Amino acid sequence: MASVACIGECMVELRQAQGGASAGQGQGGGLYSRGFGGDTLNTAVYLARLDVKVDYLTALGDDALSDEMVAAWNAEGVGTRRVVRLAGKLPGLYMIQTDAEGERQFFHWRDSAAARQLMSLPETDELLNSLMSYDVVYLSAITLSIYDAAGRERLFGAIKRARLLGTRFVFDTNFRARGWPDRDIAREVFATAFAAADIVLTSTEDLLALHPGESHDQLMARIPTPELVFRLPEPVSLLRYPGGASEVRAEPMTKPVIDTTAAGDSFAAAYIAARLAGAEPVEAALLGHRLASLVICYPGAIIPGYAMPPKKRHRPAASRQANN
Repeated sequence: MASVACIGECMVELRQAQGGASAGQGQGGGLYSRGFGGDTLNTAVYLARLDVKVDYLTALGDDALSDEMVAAWNAEGVGTRRVVRLAGKLPGLYMIQTDAEGERQFFHWRDSAAARQLMSLPETDELLNSLMSYDVVYLSAITLSIYDAAGRERLFGAIKRARLLGTRFVFDTNFRARGWPDRDIAREVFATAFAAADIVLTSTEDLLALHPGESHDQLMARIPTPELVFRLPEPVSLLRYPGGASEVRAEPMTKPVIDTTAAGDSFAAAYIAARLAGAEPVEAALLGHRLASLVICYPGAIIPGYAMPPKKRHRPAASRQANN
């Protein structure tokens, strides 16, 4: 069975509950529900639901909230053997407030989160050496933004070594400006990731934030990777792959959109799962759009298990290990 290593951060999420402020709590006060959230973690969960063997690589504290996270991931079938637990540390925290028009605002407390230390621990070398044992390493720009320059260099070095043994690197641009000290650094890191990647999953939203005013062709030309999925504002993807290029349109929506959280994360999972199972890029993108179209019809990042689409069987691709 093909295997994937997802690298990133999962945080505690506080989401404003319905009903607004309570008496005496002031503007924007009220009740909050607690959950967990993280882009690469969402992808890992959907990969596990699509029958892909997946491990999540991160650092957590030794607190009760971190225990809850690990238990929840195990329940979803996400492997936690690569989760490093740090004494006295905590996971990051973010809060979502929603205004009267439904617009969301995010507040983060993550500067001292355990995950930020993942590239500078006694366990780091063992963790990075393990990347050679996976068929795919998947991470996002959010992942890269939580490490310092030395940590990113260490991670890229390990990915390059793993690729020499046949591991494929999938990079999802998922750009969030607040995670970067400035856009010049982000552009430099993106260029390094593009040069190392086998597959890049990106969007006009992400790339125009770094290269405003450029056309689709100009943005795509910045990415030398052999396989590229470029998502447009409408539910359309432009694909470039060895031997061809295609435009893939999502099927028309039949249900109302409730919450767009994790649309890109679920697309990534379905695309990777399909490619690992032997599907061609066009079919993989169709399956990515199909899962994303389901996810946005439910609140939150992870939809109920019963809402997952029926699994489509492909001719299994040979695993990386079998090719060596």
